[in-house]
Amino acid sequence: MPSIPGLCPAAIVVGVDESRSSLRAAAYAAGLARRQQALLVVVYARSGPNGLLSTVDISGTGAAQVLDAQDRVEAALRRALGSVPDLAVSLVVRTGSPYAVISEVAHEVQAGTVVVGRPECLAHRIAGSVSRQLIRRGRWPVTIVP
Repeated sequence: MPSIPGLCPAAIVVGVDESRSSLRAAAYAAGLARRQQALLVVVYARSGPNGLLSTVDISGTGAAQVLDAQDRVEAALRRALGSVPDLAVSLVVRTGSPYAVISEVAHEVQAGTVVVGRPECLAHRIAGSVSRQLIRRGRWPVTIVP
């Protein structure tokens, strides 16, 4: 796709976690960014231990396990993104709800599109998901990858 002189392609933001659908979304977004010669911004939203875990887990063992699992996911993402040839990639890791973090980053980089994976959990499909929230807010075109 030829680019117009003086016009930069918009960044492509993709939200990832450890789910298979988000990893497929990342692969799709990488291909899209490569074809459009755009910056790929990979967003990983870390969550703090929820309120119930904090009150039940007096020793802090459960919270430490949650943080260790998130550290492993972040390290795996950094390794994977370090070996991507011919693609401008940026990894953004922040703590917060996935919707809030993805929206914040998309706004900051002036995203042209946001790519997310389809929710795998039935409860998210019924009660609401990150993809549904992004679509309802309507700030960016959203692609949902199965």
